Amino acid sequence: MRKKGRRQLPEEQSCATVKRKHTHFEQFHYNKQTKRLKWVSTETKTATLKPDPVRNLPVSNNGFEAIRPCTSSSRRHNKRRKRSNCSSLEGSRKWVFSSRNCSNYKDKLVIVSYNILGAENVAKHPDLYLDVPPKFLEWSRRKDLISEEVNRYNASILCFQEVDRFKDLDDLLQKDGFKGVYKARTGNGCDGCALFWKDKIFTLLQEENIEFQDFGLRNNVAQLCVLKINQHQLESDSCRKQSKITPMQSRSLLVGNIHALFNPNRGDIKLGQVRLFLEKAYKLSQEWGSIPVILVGDFNSIPQSAIYQFLASSELNIQLHDRRRISGQLEYPSQGREIRAQNKYTARRHVWMPVSRQLSHRWSDEELVLATGDEGVTHLQHKLKLCSAYAGIPGSSRTRDSHGEPLATSYHSKFMGTVDYIWHTGELVPVRVLETLPIDILRRNASLPNERLGSDHLALVCELAFADDHKGA
Repeated sequence: MRKKGRRQLPEEQSCATVKRKHTHFEQFHYNKQTKRLKWVSTETKTATLKPDPVRNLPVSNNGFEAIRPCTSSSRRHNKRRKRSNCSSLEGSRKWVFSSRNCSNYKDKLVIVSYNILGAENVAKHPDLYLDVPPKFLEWSRRKDLISEEVNRYNASILCFQEVDRFKDLDDLLQKDGFKGVYKARTGNGCDGCALFWKDKIFTLLQEENIEFQDFGLRNNVAQLCVLKINQHQLESDSCRKQSKITPMQSRSLLVGNIHALFNPNRGDIKLGQVRLFLEKAYKLSQEWGSIPVILVGDFNSIPQSAIYQFLASSELNIQLHDRRRISGQLEYPSQGREIRAQNKYTARRHVWMPVSRQLSHRWSDEELVLATGDEGVTHLQHKLKLCSAYAGIPGSSRTRDSHGEPLATSYHSKFMGTVDYIWHTGELVPVRVLETLPIDILRRNASLPNERLGSDHLALVCELAFADDHKGA
């Protein structure tokens, strides 16, 4: 998810130019808070110029620490405190488990979806990372952080978006037993999608890539891979010792990985990409005997959007929605939108206002064809019955919205919000998910990436089990 410059570009411009623009309620709040921080710091310094004999200064009423005289010891203290903030930010991510009893499920897999922030996009959009120290933006540093991070998750499958250094990732992940495939964007884009799997656990049966330009839907791409599970590789050692069944049934599953168009003005193209992604995934899953499906990626759509509704409910009446608002990335005063109310502890709640029936950007015939794939169609349906992994396991109100999705999966100087998801069909059940970070903890850092996290997105991590797989079944 990337941004363009401040000037509004024409709707016809390519996604390569506009893919990073995020018009979102968070950006103005952040700028205001930054100014306030500077004002408080300046005034506090003026009031505390004389040496302070007290070693532990109290916390002021405004919630910020009093400023110490600038001594070498205080500088060391500030460095330690900054490292502590980064460490607590990383350590705040906890596993949240399903309320159902999952002890009977033998075969489980951990899947990760992660937009890792392309190295080229960092250079193209410096305005998004004004408050990030340059060393934290260096790919040579970030690639190691990303590799170390995903290694801690003990993942079975890794799906990356915004990859423009595939060889670097491949070299690092091969050491951990992964094999992977890569699909670069078409056109002038230099990034793409990459999908890795544990070689000892899976065998790749089929790979299919979607180049959306073949359908008039810009230069974005998606991946579809059919993976066969090697017998007994997902079972724990204790399960293997107790099981008297030989051998277990052969299992396969379909994994899809997408990085959808960013441009919020072109909801027709974005919806067309998602629609085609779902159609191709369903068709391929049927060709392999109705195998389970996992679809992940950066969909560049918020949970309150019509595109999210289409994914979750399997249908969408396009005529009820404004083309420019279908991904939820734009906010118009005359139409329904999500408003986040902030209390004094920076906790967040959702207030969802109804969408106005008056559409300011109606659909042309050409746009309807791009969105639906056919003339005269205004009602979309897809055949996959999808569930969101995160919505399937309730979490804290500090990290989840009213849909059960994370409050934020991406954070830089001009955007904070959720655009990344893990979807699965009913043959799989979520066992646990790695909770994202609360908004107040994210804001302790001016932006991502930082000392401990190598991207401006947070990795989504979920453990899934096969619903029909029980001990002794």
